[in-house]
Amino acid sequence: MSVDTLTAPAASTPALGRGSRRRRVVWLLVLVALLVAAGILSVTFGTRSVAVGDILAGLAGDLDTASAAAVAKRVPRTVLAMLVGAALALAGAIMQGVTRNPLADPQILGINGGASLAVVIGIAFFGITSAFGYIWLALIGAAVSAVFVYAIGSLGRGGPSPLKLALAGAATAVAFTSLISAILLPRIDVMSVFRFWQIGGVGGATPDKIALVIPFLAVGAVLCIISATSLNSLALGDELAAGLGERVRTARLVSALGAVILCGAATAVAGPIGFVGLIVPHICRLLVGPDHRWLLPVTALTGAILLTVADVVGRVIARPEEVEVGIVTALIGAPFFIAIVRRQRMRAL
Repeated sequence: MSVDTLTAPAASTPALGRGSRRRRVVWLLVLVALLVAAGILSVTFGTRSVAVGDILAGLAGDLDTASAAAVAKRVPRTVLAMLVGAALALAGAIMQGVTRNPLADPQILGINGGASLAVVIGIAFFGITSAFGYIWLALIGAAVSAVFVYAIGSLGRGGPSPLKLALAGAATAVAFTSLISAILLPRIDVMSVFRFWQIGGVGGATPDKIALVIPFLAVGAVLCIISATSLNSLALGDELAAGLGERVRTARLVSALGAVILCGAATAVAGPIGFVGLIVPHICRLLVGPDHRWLLPVTALTGAILLTVADVVGRVIARPEEVEVGIVTALIGAPFFIAIVRRQRMRAL
């Protein structure tokens, strides 16, 4: 298969200048406004109905009523949903840019699976139950998984083509899921701890957990943002990027490291939430084009909006219970994934 047949939209280099600066600024402002609106919705709506007075009391720290206490609990949940959504979307955009694969996503490439497996091993064999421990385990697992998938996808003629990376990631994700099941089945106590985390959700958000994960997300985001210009060069192809003075391996390493840190940290605190990193970059390319200098911040904002709204939907549709956000994103993402696959003109190897 030709690499060009599965190249992500970011690789269509002539379009790098598409869209005026004014249009992109307008979209940034619109997304900021939508993010504020999503935050208000998240604090207002949930499994418990609240009045305006309860919302104001909860935001002010007055927890005399159950409704006000519910509002106060929704604040860290909203913040975590925004952080995790932005992290996963940004990581997805980076992975699609690095691999030039429109199907790249932390879940599809097995990165989330590696992070999950590492957390399960830590819980089952080392008794680790702290959020800080989860973060480091997930980072290690995500990094090992990324290296493994890239190594497998690089085997054979032609090196790491988009199709081979996608297949290697899918196979790795299935293998990790099987290993997780093998570890959990004989350990009922560990399964009870892990099963809610595995679905993916932000319901367990606390200020302490957010404070722990923010430094990791900040480091990952900085590495991704500073890689924007390099990703634009990589979209031209490795040879042309090198001819323009780009250090191809270094650029890939730095950007991939940022994506791995974002994936690992987000997975540690919210579980393996899928499809956010797949859906959002495609939508954002339609809004601002494939120039990563604009695409990455827009993707982060859109990811935060998507996950926050998905969390609100999960809380509202099953009152008085709630549907975890990982299930909602899967319901949205699965048809989107099928649509992307159908649009790709795949040729035989």
